[in-house]
Parts: sequence; C-alpha cells; structure tokens
Amino acid sequence: MYGDLRRMAGVGPPDGTRDGRRRTAQARTASATAAVGALALLLLAGCSSSGDGDGDGVPAKPGQRPKSVAPFWVNPDSKAARQVSAYGDDGKAADARLANRIAAQPVAEWIGVDDPEGEARGFTQAAAKADREALLVLYNIPHRDCGRYSQGGAADGNAYRSWLDGVLKGLGDRATTVILEPDALPHIADKCTPQQFHEERYALLTEAVGKLKALPHTKVYLDAGNPHWIKDPGQMVEPLKRAGIDRADGFALNISNYQTTAENTKYGKRLSAMVGGKHFVIDTSRNGNGPAPGGDDPENWCNPPGRALGTPPTTKTEDPQVAAYLWIKRPGESDGTCKGGPKAGTWWPEYALGLARSAE
Repeated sequence: MYGDLRRMAGVGPPDGTRDGRRRTAQARTASATAAVGALALLLLAGCSSSGDGDGDGVPAKPGQRPKSVAPFWVNPDSKAARQVSAYGDDGKAADARLANRIAAQPVAEWIGVDDPEGEARGFTQAAAKADREALLVLYNIPHRDCGRYSQGGAADGNAYRSWLDGVLKGLGDRATTVILEPDALPHIADKCTPQQFHEERYALLTEAVGKLKALPHTKVYLDAGNPHWIKDPGQMVEPLKRAGIDRADGFALNISNYQTTAENTKYGKRLSAMVGGKHFVIDTSRNGNGPAPGGDDPENWCNPPGRALGTPPTTKTEDPQVAAYLWIKRPGESDGTCKGGPKAGTWWPEYALGLARSAE
C-alpha cells in the first residue's frame, strides 16, 4: 500500500489500510501527550517563522533540525523543498511558507528498485556529511500489497536478495535507521497475502534483519500495522517473531496512516510486552487530526480530506518505550488514485498545502 518508490522520481508511499490501563497509566499518557503537543507546536512554528528567507517571506532551502531533538537528515532537495522554491518563484509566499512546514523536517527516503546501492550510498553519505542519520524505507518484498494500489516488488526471493545486497553495500558503516518492508507482516496477519508466500516472506525478512544488523551503525524496525488495521496486537506476535524481531531494534506503527499518536502508543505498549519489551516508532506524518470519519467509505484511509501534519520527527517522545516519532510517509504524496488523487506516491501540491494548513 505504499507505492513503487524511487529516490527523486516522486513515487512515494501511499497509505496503510485497515483500519485497561489504570488511572495512573492514563494520567501518564495524558501528560506525555500534552508535552508532545507543546513540542509539536514549537517545532512547527519554528519551521515557518525562522526568518531565513528573502524579503517576501519565502523560506530559504531547509537546513538541519537540532540534532538533540531530531538526529535525522533533512533533504534540502526534496519534493517539498522544490515546491517551496516553485511557489517563491511564482510570488506565492504564503503557500511557500506552508510547504516549508514539510520541507524543513526530516522525512524518510524510500529506496527504489533500479539503483539500490547508489541511492543508499547517496542518502547516507549526504546525511553523514551533515552530521545526521539517514532514515530509509525498504519496500520491495515479492508479492507486495496483494495486487492493490502499490502492487509490485521483487520478482522472486533471489531478486530481492540481490536488491538487498545492493542496499547493504550502499549503507556501509554510516548511521542509518531502516524501516523494513511496510505491509509485509500485517498482510500476513490479515490473510491478504496468500499462504503459499508466507514461508518465503518470513525467510527474506529474517535474512534482511540479520544482514542489516550485522552493519555497525544500522537500526531496524519491522512494520506492525496500526491499531485500526490489526485490532488485536496478539495477531502480530508470531509474524514479528518469525521475521526476526528478536534481532531488530523494534517495530514501527501507523506507516502512512492517520491513527492518533495516543492510540498507537497504547497499542504499541501492549504489543511490546508480547515481544520482549521492544521499542517502537510511530509515523506521525499525517495524524495531526487523527483518521477521517469512517462512514461507509471502505477507503477512508486513502487521501482523506481535512487531515493534518502531526508531531514533527523527534526522539524526544517523553515515553521510554517510544523510540521516535517519524515522518515515514512523505506528506504531500498521494495514497493512490482515489478521491481525485494522482498515482500512489506522486507529489500532490494541493494535498500538501491542506495538510500544512490544517496543522496551524
């Protein structure tokens, strides 16, 4: 569900799909949520009021965020950054400032299929030069997305291994956080991926975790869906264990979805307790207003109107179990050809502006 993604071609990830604490724990969660909300407002405000633009108020090319808050690399030539420049050239300073709310944040880069070694090396070298850490997504598992908006992936297991070897060569010893194969395990849990492909998928993911963790400075998080897709976290336990969660740094939640940070945190803690206390990361890229009302729309996850940017990427989560809030989905890229959207992963300026405007 996340698109056939390439480095600068604008093909990014569409959305994910389906959708008992004591009072002390509830109070702690409320306190953390309030602190995160305050941080979000501070960081978002900083993105649009830095004063580093021209006389018309058009932001300059984005720099890096404070390393103590967000150690991940900001791509100064991202789709969003190019959009900021285009708006500036057209004299649309207000739109440029809105688009800069996305451009100024570290957003994951999704490694494409044609040159995995070159892309992985290019992103990690650029990050290292800026004294930051690369944030990458690997999304090329065979039989990807059950033939839906983001169908595709490697032709077979050997093709996937060859592609992964290229990624590994590109990463080398540079600091990198990898989000490994969105959808791959949730689609086993929800039985979307046919049974005959399960064993191969587990083998490929286990190998990928092992090879990535053999690198000296690479963190790995396996996708575990979201609380409105795999409603019972217990359903993710066996898939995660069979895919190598013991060797991974943890799991990722809410990739390309809109579920609230509070719900994901509650879900993640329940799941963590079932897989050895592993840490987890949450995709907050578009969950500022939470999910769209369900109604009768079976694709209420796909380009829903009225959504907003969520908490900016940070490792300051105020919760020891949550390793980071990340923008894994690239805000402003379409979820697919639904609700007037372009092809999955294509940059969609109007939607990007809506996300930024709704976050004000």
